Amino acid sequence: MDRTPLDADSARAALDRLPDWRARLGALRTAFRAPSSAVALQLVAAVGELSEELDHHPSLDWRYDLVFVSWTTHSAGWRVTAFDVAAAERTSALAAALGAAAEPALPRSLELALDTADPAPLRGVWAAALGYVQRPGDEDSLHDPHDRGPSVWFQRTDTPAPSRWHLDVSVAAEVAGAVVEAAVSAGAAVDASEAPAFTVLTDPCGDRVCICTPLGRADPTS
Repeated sequence: MDRTPLDADSARAALDRLPDWRARLGALRTAFRAPSSAVALQLVAAVGELSEELDHHPSLDWRYDLVFVSWTTHSAGWRVTAFDVAAAERTSALAAALGAAAEPALPRSLELALDTADPAPLRGVWAAALGYVQRPGDEDSLHDPHDRGPSVWFQRTDTPAPSRWHLDVSVAAEVAGAVVEAAVSAGAAVDASEAPAFTVLTDPCGDRVCICTPLGRADPTS
């Protein structure tokens, strides 16, 4: 099966066929809620068997009755391919057979962003401290080699903000409004000038977090 990254139109068409899944940060992601923890473990085992059959392995995270699944193609630069689409479809079928319901809006993906004019003098320090690695062709990010922690993105800017660290939280588009509304109710200032791609929230101390969605982006899987 083709392991070329999907272009934007193909990605949108694929997502239309995958109601159980959402795309963000280069992967297809969802969570399945099983009737019990035992059934959740059965789903983990079933996805494990599928990954061995396909020789294509997802990230899996088991939390009692929840199973979080993320499919991406490492050999394609950690991008979504037709292989991931097919794997996601089969994963949904396995979950349905076990009575596990998809909750695609539940997972949120976290990225740490650091403002800098030049990542080069910073990259090695953070790689050493976190045990992270630089992926081929990606000079602006560091990644957990075990896909457990959030990535670190060096946001290139000639005018770094006073609070140079901020969080990028990617959410399903259908819950972004509720997330922003809850944060505003808790005291956040809001800048929605780039919405729906991202909305900037600032807490009372000046710390920022961006609530990101696939909407308004050229590539809905980025």
